[in-house]
Amino acid sequence: MGSICSMKFPILMVAFLALGLPSVLGAPYGWKDAHITYYGSPNGGGTQGGACGYQNTYALGYGSFTAALSAPLFQGGAACGGCYQLKCAPVRETRTVHNWCWSYSRSIVVTATNLCPPGSHGGWCAWRPHFDLPMPAFTSLAKQVGGVAPVFYRRVRCAKRGGVRFTIGGNPYFLMVLIHNVGGAGDIRSVRIKGQYSGWVTMFRNWGSLWTCRTKLSGPLSFMITTSDGRTLVSNRAVGSWWKFGQTWEGSQFR
Repeated sequence: MGSICSMKFPILMVAFLALGLPSVLGAPYGWKDAHITYYGSPNGGGTQGGACGYQNTYALGYGSFTAALSAPLFQGGAACGGCYQLKCAPVRETRTVHNWCWSYSRSIVVTATNLCPPGSHGGWCAWRPHFDLPMPAFTSLAKQVGGVAPVFYRRVRCAKRGGVRFTIGGNPYFLMVLIHNVGGAGDIRSVRIKGQYSGWVTMFRNWGSLWTCRTKLSGPLSFMITTSDGRTLVSNRAVGSWWKFGQTWEGSQFR
């Protein structure tokens, strides 16, 4: 894997009608109200990077079922890697207001990989729960012509194949690790790292899913990861002795 890409922010690609949006009837127990829009091209192009630091969400296995979260959900990057289930919400329709969802029985699970920045067109991403989706994810729930649709959402556990992955970047005195493919809660709250001759060293969130430390470490690297649900995973010797910058290694996984 190459060097960490620069932060990219989505641009909402929909035109909001002056007639307003449908009025959602109310979320069932355990769900909350939100809306979805889309960005990028029909095949998901232009959505691979983002504010979580994932260089290419397709190459990392996330595919097109990702989401740029509004600021309240993004939590300054703390939500990166978390998974959300979305399903169409019933609305009160009129002659001028329609719900463009295909079916109320449909639902999808998306992983948070990006930020829908405050100030985006329509103001949706500034203060309310909102999901800006790659077009393939959006059109799996709603018709593209509508541009926006009401949904219910809830946090769910992330089902990932393989182990947690660590992509090593930075330099010998400023280690920067992209931690991805995290199962369970998915979003990380704290990370500690241990080298061959060190104890556990606290890492700091650089931004999104990029974690750093300024301690020079050698030999095999172990990680202690705590997710938002309070669970902790220790992945011993997840990175081998002869690691190099730019490499991706795979450790154990939350179950």
